[in-house]
Amino acid sequence: MALSLLLVLLVVVSTTLSMNPGVTVRLTNKGLQYGKQLGMDALQGQLKSVQIPDFSGSQRVSPIGKVKYSLTNIRLVNVGLPKSAVDLVPGTGVKLTIGDAFMNLHGNWRVKYLRIIKDSGSFDVGVTGLSISTTVAVKSDQTGRPVVSSTNCVANVASAKVKFHGGASWLYNLFSKFINKALRNALQKQICPLVDKTVAGLNPKLKTLNVLAKVDKYAEIEYSMVSSPAISQATLDLNMKGEFYNIGKHQEPPFTPAAYSLPSENNNMLYMALSAFTANSAGFVYNKAGVLSLYVTDDMVPKGSPFRLNTKTFGIFIPEIAKQYPGLMMKLLVRAEQNPTVTFQPKNATVQANAMVTAYAIQPNGTLSPLFVLNLESSVSANVFVRELNVAGRLTLNQMKLSLGTSYVGQFNVGSLDSVLRMVLKVVVIPIVNVQLGKGYPLPALGKMNLVNPQLQIMKDYMLIGTDVQFTG
Repeated sequence: MALSLLLVLLVVVSTTLSMNPGVTVRLTNKGLQYGKQLGMDALQGQLKSVQIPDFSGSQRVSPIGKVKYSLTNIRLVNVGLPKSAVDLVPGTGVKLTIGDAFMNLHGNWRVKYLRIIKDSGSFDVGVTGLSISTTVAVKSDQTGRPVVSSTNCVANVASAKVKFHGGASWLYNLFSKFINKALRNALQKQICPLVDKTVAGLNPKLKTLNVLAKVDKYAEIEYSMVSSPAISQATLDLNMKGEFYNIGKHQEPPFTPAAYSLPSENNNMLYMALSAFTANSAGFVYNKAGVLSLYVTDDMVPKGSPFRLNTKTFGIFIPEIAKQYPGLMMKLLVRAEQNPTVTFQPKNATVQANAMVTAYAIQPNGTLSPLFVLNLESSVSANVFVRELNVAGRLTLNQMKLSLGTSYVGQFNVGSLDSVLRMVLKVVVIPIVNVQLGKGYPLPALGKMNLVNPQLQIMKDYMLIGTDVQFTG
């Protein structure tokens, strides 16, 4: 039994790890450099919390003899990180190196020598040649979010020079080299723990990734990572599920993501690739929720239109309707018969939708009398754009094909209704759909992130958003 469970677990894990992503978020070197700026600010803030404990000792100084000393109230005055660099480490994460950093500290000193002579004053310490090197490992946690940790941290202080002030400071400066060494060692012990703390401080921000982003009362999008980050010398890719689900009920669609590869562009900080799988999973979810249907009534048709939804208008094309149901208003039910299919080709996004159109005559008592059922095949073009942290769209009708499914008013020429149905699609159905599409669907995002000058391209099998980013908090 244990062996069987292990084999099942291995199959599930291998299947998950081999899953193609629906969405890929790529960080370029430009984005990495922006992240470095934010990281340096955070690290500089951490280094300002350096605390050197009070310490004391004794040292024999010629010709005075044994001198007892104590250094207290040591505090950081200034810290500078003038040189820093970040580089991607393939398969691991990011390497951070800092050079020629400096610190200035201030404190109080007290000495006693020749048993009875005491003196005190203040001192300043100039720390130069501070270098730091660490590797930031990037992985995926159990929630599918990225997580980082600092490894192999090394810190070195080249020089810590103390300068005494007050009292006979000229004399005490003679043994400052012994204190220099003690201060340098005390500093070096604190640097890497502060670096580790700074890196660990990124994880609460990474946990803000919207791995389950609510869209509306019907759907949500899952952006959990399907594998560990893919890191090369030039880019860091987060491969995400990118799949729509019905809220509270996650059912997989009868199709899977196809493999795709991003172009080697690096002008922007960030690139987001949203595959056709993601868009098609939305169609599956909304169709399953039963919301891809619409009743069209005459009050939804523009007042200036010559076509009205009544038996008089339709009686022009189908005389039997006017004979059997004179002077009645009509209602059309447009309902998707299959999941709409989204296709991405270079510079072109199209949606194929098959629907069933049922026409009813509305009796005086409100009951509906079926007149006919049409099969509708339509192709629409999608203009996709980015609005804040959402991707939105607008549809335009391309082609439409009608065929008769069922008639309750005898045989008639379906082609005669082409102009009427085309008008209904253009001025009623598609505008209603566009209102929903215009609200947009959330993109993967961290915390208070803004997209700066995003540009969207339609590629083969996916759409690509190139953008710079800005964090406001």
